[in-house]
Amino acid sequence: MSEPRSALVTGGTGMVGNSIVQSLLARNHRVRALVRSLDKGKRLLPPGCELVQGDVTAPETLAAAAAGCDWVFHAAGFPEQWMKDARTFERINADGTANMVAAARHAGVKRFVFTSTIDVFTWRSGATYDESEIDPAPKHTHYERSKQRADRIVSEAVAGGLDAVFLHPSAVYGPAPSDSPGVNELMIKLWNNQAPGLLPGGFPVVFAPDAGEGHVLAAERAKPGARFILSERYYKLSELAREIMRLMGLERRPPRVLPLWLCSFVSTIGEFKAGLTGKPPLIPKGQLEFLQVDSVPTAQRATDELGLRFTALADGLARTIEWLRASGKLP
Repeated sequence: MSEPRSALVTGGTGMVGNSIVQSLLARNHRVRALVRSLDKGKRLLPPGCELVQGDVTAPETLAAAAAGCDWVFHAAGFPEQWMKDARTFERINADGTANMVAAARHAGVKRFVFTSTIDVFTWRSGATYDESEIDPAPKHTHYERSKQRADRIVSEAVAGGLDAVFLHPSAVYGPAPSDSPGVNELMIKLWNNQAPGLLPGGFPVVFAPDAGEGHVLAAERAKPGARFILSERYYKLSELAREIMRLMGLERRPPRVLPLWLCSFVSTIGEFKAGLTGKPPLIPKGQLEFLQVDSVPTAQRATDELGLRFTALADGLARTIEWLRASGKLP
């Protein structure tokens, strides 16, 4: 274990940021979290975490938050697949990252740890991919393009002398707060029998505490500029549903997988209607496209260089179900 450091974490009330805070505190590091709402921060973050009110989109609030910190973990982001005002993605994900890089440089931090995404890598049908090839082409959704730009901002800062490392989590689930749809939400819907059908396809997942550990291990051990995919394995959505229902003791049949043509039709109509009403579509186009990606990430580098061991799905789901019950989200 390294000597105690002082660290600033953005996005601490989200799933990845919250897990980073937990991992830092477990190692006796001094932790400060940037939060937009102090009340929400007090509710979701442990007592040992110092709270500083601020916003990554408001540069004037960041200097004081980063002052005196050895490390900055920038995990704040907007992970949705649809927004009425698409400029929100650029403002939070890209411009917010540029603001945090500037604040970290001004504060003279020793290391900047950036939560990127697997979406920035090149995907080839039927093949695995690792950290070696960043996709130069713009991806299809506003979210993906904003994260691509954010990744380039940090890469340019590294070229300019910033000591930064990149973490690329797959879909994160586990015992941590989240306002975004994902595996945790699927668990609740399956318990309440509110999932009449499953979308076709699948995605890779990582247990939230593993994602937190990966970030802290990278801060402690990684070489400047290094990238690490954080992912346990790829699963079909139908596989996830069956395993969740088994662990919950639900004996009914899993929801059927809907045909892709039907989902594509509903998505297209929904996106058009959303443009008129301002209400989110039932199936965002970006979500459906992501589920059809049949290129699978490998996280061997995180295991080999950081010593990170990934939690198996059954264990992770069981711990998540226990946490959802303890927090009142499941009976």
